[in-house]
Amino acid sequence: MKQPEDALTAGNAIGTQNRTIAPEGNYSRKAYARRGEKKMANKNYLNMSNEIIAAVGGVSNVANVSHCMTRLRFQLVDSSKLNQEKAKGITHVMNLVVQNGEYQFVIGQDVPNLYNEIIKNEGIKANTNTVEIKQVKDNGQKSKVVEAIFSFIGGTFSPVIPVLIAGGLTGAVLTLLTTFFGVSSDSGTYQVFYAINQAAFFFLPVFVGFSAATRLNCNGYLGAFLAAILLFSGINGVEGLDFFGLKIQTISYNANIFPIILGVLFMAVVYKYLQKVMFVYMKTICVPLLTMLITVPVTLLVLGPIGNTAGTWLSNALLALYYTVPALSVAIVGAGTCWLVFFGMNNATYVPLFLLLAEIGSDPLICTGMAPANVAVGGACLAVAFVAKKGDEKSVAAGAGVTALCGITEPGVYGVLFVKKYPLIGAMIGGGIGGFLAGLLGMTQYVVSTPGFISFAAYITPADQGGGWYNLIVSMIVMVIAVTISFLVTLILGKYAMKKERV
Repeated sequence: MKQPEDALTAGNAIGTQNRTIAPEGNYSRKAYARRGEKKMANKNYLNMSNEIIAAVGGVSNVANVSHCMTRLRFQLVDSSKLNQEKAKGITHVMNLVVQNGEYQFVIGQDVPNLYNEIIKNEGIKANTNTVEIKQVKDNGQKSKVVEAIFSFIGGTFSPVIPVLIAGGLTGAVLTLLTTFFGVSSDSGTYQVFYAINQAAFFFLPVFVGFSAATRLNCNGYLGAFLAAILLFSGINGVEGLDFFGLKIQTISYNANIFPIILGVLFMAVVYKYLQKVMFVYMKTICVPLLTMLITVPVTLLVLGPIGNTAGTWLSNALLALYYTVPALSVAIVGAGTCWLVFFGMNNATYVPLFLLLAEIGSDPLICTGMAPANVAVGGACLAVAFVAKKGDEKSVAAGAGVTALCGITEPGVYGVLFVKKYPLIGAMIGGGIGGFLAGLLGMTQYVVSTPGFISFAAYITPADQGGGWYNLIVSMIVMVIAVTISFLVTLILGKYAMKKERV
């Protein structure tokens, strides 16, 4: 599930630590033109790397760097050293989002190439630096707790997305193999693919544990170790355990990610404290040993049950909402996805997504609502390409439109929707109506993948859930309707906007 990111807000001043950095004046049009002129040129990743490092204050100011599917994400030692004007003016950087101390350069799907160039710089170690980060607060405003939570969750899941997509779509491949190619579920071929699919989600707490610990500037391997302990056959789902006479609640840790997130949060506090107070010559042995000896019992006795209860409540609440007003709830997701991208909160939706998958075996709400929303962005962008007069605008909009139809919406959201505004309205209307129909017709998504036409196999009902083609047919119809409505509304609004400009 690739979910959106980023935004351009007209009229806003340069963003604070918790806001999107938005272009001012005529910058967006100039950037638009510049990106269009150089669209066909090969990107020089070395030059981009040098410019970005200079803009963030040099190698020594990089505390941590990572990337998701479209963004290069920095945590800085001192955020006051960031040159915002230089950063937002770098060629091929679509936008810069600042969210709770993380600086996200929106690059596109080729971001791994730039990331590989960035980490070649001596002194930059991806996801391993543990220096203290100075949280510089612009205008004296404190970071909001809710935004900090979403930023942490989103930053934790971003590096895990490739595993989720590979594992999830392998499940769709299995459905195709058994449906069209006669592969038996008893064959070795089936078992190999099944292992790929199941391992991605059974061991998901390990990936999340590593990523969360890294995000907290802690030792990522200890985070993975904590998850491995929870998944160990002698603990995961085992009844009748106790620790020095204290009863340990029976929990299936492979089906809930809240326990590992809470456990890693606690572990990071313990780890950092021990790093500060432990004698230097004892740190290597004592810090990891004491960290785990303290963290594991607390997680099993306290944090695990809390996380399990929280996950149960959240999944029950989501299901209750969906079952009560299915069409309305999915419509809200469909209309609001662009804004999740806008605020960089899209990756935080993985938490409820996994809860739904574990509870009912599919996702009728999150990915289902995002599918029409994503392709609606494509329809809006293609409409802009149709009405635009300038060649560079047509090129940018057309490219973003095709990409969005495949489920990757960042180029469309940042380069088109929030630049011109009227396509945003078209995309929201198309996504909202598409979501309403999806909820009304009972559409769902069976595996984790990028919601859009390219992930059609994710909508085929697996044999163990009844099989059949109804869900796939409904999904394609819903997305086609979303694209059509979005295109037509944006076309009408676009022609009206151009008439007003001529007047």
